[in-house]
Amino acid sequence: MTETTTATKAKTTKYGATSFGIPDYGIPKFEMPTFDLPNMEMPEAFREMAEKGVAHARDTNAKAKVASEEASDLLQNTYSTVAKGATDYNLKLIEMARTNTRAAFDYAHELLGVKSPSELIELSTTQMRKQFDIVAAQNKELCALAQQVATEAAEPIKTVASKAFNKAT
Repeated sequence: MTETTTATKAKTTKYGATSFGIPDYGIPKFEMPTFDLPNMEMPEAFREMAEKGVAHARDTNAKAKVASEEASDLLQNTYSTVAKGATDYNLKLIEMARTNTRAAFDYAHELLGVKSPSELIELSTTQMRKQFDIVAAQNKELCALAQQVATEAAEPIKTVASKAFNKAT
């Protein structure tokens, strides 16, 4: 059994359009116009001006590339400094939580040995004073660490800003 297929051939109408059995309704075929401009020699002054413009654009592009690389390095250094500082701060918080937890368990253990209400009040007062001193010292330590991290993070930004200001003046 052999099958044969016949392809429908396009017919060209009097206007040049092809028709696959669809009427063309007399619409003419339009082509893209071609504009034949005469070859003109560009004057030397315009050529020099264009070359200067291209050279200026390249110079500006190179400066922008250098500035963006410096900004990228600055952000990367700042981010790594802040990340390290945040890690140190969190480790310090964990250490302080351990210290405070141990102190709470020691206090609870001492409370088990209390024999009188006066001894309970004395132990509680001592514990509160001790805990107040510990918390005050911990807060000072955290504040100093936060200031150190902020200073270290701001230093590269301050350096780059001063360089930029010095270049501008």
